[in-house]
Amino acid sequence: MHKAMMRRNLAGRGAGSLLAALMLIGAGPGAEPSAKDPYPSTYRPLPSHSVAITGATILDGRGGQLENGAILLSGGKIVAVGRDIAIPADAERIDGTGKWVTPGIIDVHSHIGNGPVPEVEGGDSVNEFVGPVTAEVWVEHGVLVQDPGFSRAAAGGVTAMQILPGSGNLFGGRSVVLKTVPARTVQDMKFPGAPYGLKMACGEIPTMSYNPANHIYGTKGERPATRMGNFAIYRATWIKAQKYRAAWQAYEKAKAAGAKGLTAPDRDLTLETLAGVLDGDIRVHMHCHRGDEMALVMSMAREFGYHVSAFHHAVEAYKIADLLAKENVCAAMWADWWGYNMESYDGVQQNIALVHQAGGCAMIHSDHSVAIQHLNQEGAKARASAHRLGIDISKADAWKWMSYNPAAALGIADRTGSLEPGKMADVVLWSGDPFSIYTHSEKVFIDGAVVYDRGDPASRWVSDFELGQSGAGDAK
Repeated sequence: MHKAMMRRNLAGRGAGSLLAALMLIGAGPGAEPSAKDPYPSTYRPLPSHSVAITGATILDGRGGQLENGAILLSGGKIVAVGRDIAIPADAERIDGTGKWVTPGIIDVHSHIGNGPVPEVEGGDSVNEFVGPVTAEVWVEHGVLVQDPGFSRAAAGGVTAMQILPGSGNLFGGRSVVLKTVPARTVQDMKFPGAPYGLKMACGEIPTMSYNPANHIYGTKGERPATRMGNFAIYRATWIKAQKYRAAWQAYEKAKAAGAKGLTAPDRDLTLETLAGVLDGDIRVHMHCHRGDEMALVMSMAREFGYHVSAFHHAVEAYKIADLLAKENVCAAMWADWWGYNMESYDGVQQNIALVHQAGGCAMIHSDHSVAIQHLNQEGAKARASAHRLGIDISKADAWKWMSYNPAAALGIADRTGSLEPGKMADVVLWSGDPFSIYTHSEKVFIDGAVVYDRGDPASRWVSDFELGQSGAGDAK
C-alpha cells in the first residue's frame, strides 16, 4: 500500500487518516523472538479515542441481549456495557437508536492473503504440494498483506481471522491468527499471543491429491491412495513426533541437571510443529466432512495424547453432535453448503443447529473471500433452518457461532469474542438487526479504532491492486 497510498492519504485527508496513522506509528515492539516463536507479533493498535454508543440493542456474544443499551470504548478496551453507564465528557457519542451492537466476527477458517485476489497462479500459496506431510510450513510466510480481501472482510464486520494452509495434505502446516487491519507486514497483523494452529485434513482431498489413479498433484505412486493410507500416515508421523519430543525432553532434563558434554538433537521443523501439538501449545484444526471419520480422528487423538480444537466444514457433524460435545471439540460449518463431493453429500441445513442443541461448540466459517463478507447473513440462514426444524435458538445465542465460539477454538476468548469490560474493543455497529439481509455494518472497531466506516468511504484502506498501475501522477 505504501508510497502511493501514503501520498494519497496525506494529500487528500491529512495525517489523521487511518492509513497515514498506520505509516506514522510503525510496528509495535513485539515480543522477543524465541525458539518457539521466532516471528512474534509486532501488532500495535491504531490510534483511537473514547467512544460511547447509546440506545442500541446489544448482543454480548455470550448469549445475552440488552435493549436500549450502551457501550463505552476507551483505551482500546471495552470499559462498560449496560443501560446506565458513566460516559466521560470527552467521549464521542454515537446514537445507536434502532441499531445493533455485537462483538466483531471471528472467521476461524480463511485463506485470505495466501490465496489472494486477483487469483493468479503466481499468488497462490495455499497448498504445499510436495508430499502428504508438510507440517514444517508456516502459512504466515506466504500471506500477502495487500490482499484486497482483508478490507472487504473488515467491511463485513470481521475483526479477526485464522489463516490456514489448504486441505491437499494430511498435515498441511501451521496456521496464524490475524487482526483484520491494514499493515505493512504480516507480523504487524498477528494477534498478540494467539496460539499457533496445525492444519490437518482427512478424506477425499488428500487422498485424491496423491492417488496415482487420479494423479492430480503428487508424483505418481505417492501415498496416500485410500482412507486407510491416510490413517497409516497420520499414525506413523505421530509416532515419529513422540520420539522427537522425548529426545528433546531428555536433553532439556539432562541440561537442567548440569550434565556436561551434551549434544542437542537435530532440529526437524516438521516434527517440531507436531511436538508443539503434543505439548498442548499448538491447536489442531482439521478439515473433515464425515461423522465416522471425525470419530476415528478423535480416537487417534486419544491414542497419541493430543486434542482436536475443531473440525472444519464438518458436514456430518450433526451425526456425532453428542460425541463432539463430550470431547469438547468445536465444529466450524457452513449454513448450507453441501454436495460438492461424495463425502459432503449427506449434509443438512440444520447441521449447525443440531450441534448447538447438543451442547457443542458450533461455529460459522467462510473458507471463501466473498462469503467472509456476509457471515452475519450465513448465521441468519443457519438460525432460520433451525426454526424450520422446531429448534428455537435466540439471536443472542446464535451470535456465539460467529464470535465467542471461534475465539474459544483459537485460544483467544480471554481477550476478544464478547462484549465484556477489559476485553479488546473489537466491536461492530450495525444499521439494524444483523440477522436481516437488509442490514449492513456502519462502523467496525478493532481495539477501539475505526477500521471501517460506511459513512466515510475516503477513510477505507486501499491496496496497491486497487490504486492502479500507472505512475503518471508521481511526476506531478
